[in-house]
Amino acid sequence: MNNHIQEPGLHDRSSGKTPDYGMAATRADVLSQVLTLIRLRGELVYSAQLRAPWSIAFPKGAAHFYFVETGTMWVKTLGAEPIAVSQGDMLLLPHGTGHLICDDPATPPAEIGGLISEHFDRDKSVLDYGGDGASTRLVGGLFHFEGGSLAAIMAALPLVVHIPSENGKTPDWLHALTHFLVKESHEVEPGSSLMISRLIDLLVIRTLRTWAASQTHPGGWIGALGDERIGRALSAIHTAPYHPWTVEGLASISAMSRSIFAERFTARVGEAPLHYVKRLKLTLAADMLASGGLRVTQAAERIGYASDAAFSRAFKAQFGYAPSEARQRQDGS
Repeated sequence: MNNHIQEPGLHDRSSGKTPDYGMAATRADVLSQVLTLIRLRGELVYSAQLRAPWSIAFPKGAAHFYFVETGTMWVKTLGAEPIAVSQGDMLLLPHGTGHLICDDPATPPAEIGGLISEHFDRDKSVLDYGGDGASTRLVGGLFHFEGGSLAAIMAALPLVVHIPSENGKTPDWLHALTHFLVKESHEVEPGSSLMISRLIDLLVIRTLRTWAASQTHPGGWIGALGDERIGRALSAIHTAPYHPWTVEGLASISAMSRSIFAERFTARVGEAPLHYVKRLKLTLAADMLASGGLRVTQAAERIGYASDAAFSRAFKAQFGYAPSEARQRQDGS
């Protein structure tokens, strides 16, 4: 999914007319559109054989996933209570925050960087570590979301996305994906790196879809995944983000009255329609500036601001820094 951001809908700006999405908007996949915007990139997969007592600390950086094949473990993120994880459970840690996994929250952690040379077999991609106690076997991996300033989008996801198993039974899709991930990591052949990256893409997307479907009161864009009419509006926004959207136009796409649409959109997504549009445009602008593709004036014009000053004020209010600093922050991250 290493797609560069496209510029759909630019031809609509001059006319001011609401694009006619019709059935295309109904069929559009909001989750795919959001993940395309943030450009998911799978990096690494490995197997781990862990025996109690064990505890491993991972630094801030890449996002992680874990599938527990056998045994149990705990996962701990900064400022949150430890989460108990059982056989057959799937975990995503999408924000790239530092975390630790362990047999018991009381076990002192070892930094992953210090374990690599002695306990990780690079040829087989296997981590073998721990004492003489109960065994846990898991499949782990690393991935990145490559968009620039994505707090507005990623805020809808929790620090840990936890998909519990059904009484230890692994869903067929999870069993298949992890099986082929491990196979590609153990039997390195031409194209293995690309296969692993694509399989991680599939694993993350399917996990997010499964998790979103289980939420009773999700926030952000996730809140619209289960609402067909609001989903039409979000699909239209993501398909043509630079269009000068109005509440009336979006309500029409959703086949709802203006007032009912505005109320329902706010309830599902957690913010008013045009506020969502504004934040998405500024997120796109931040990504374009961070990549070095556009100057500040060009980015302001691209997303519909009449002046650099107005654009800079809105940008700084959202991200906490000036648009001229976007490239520097990306290079320093």
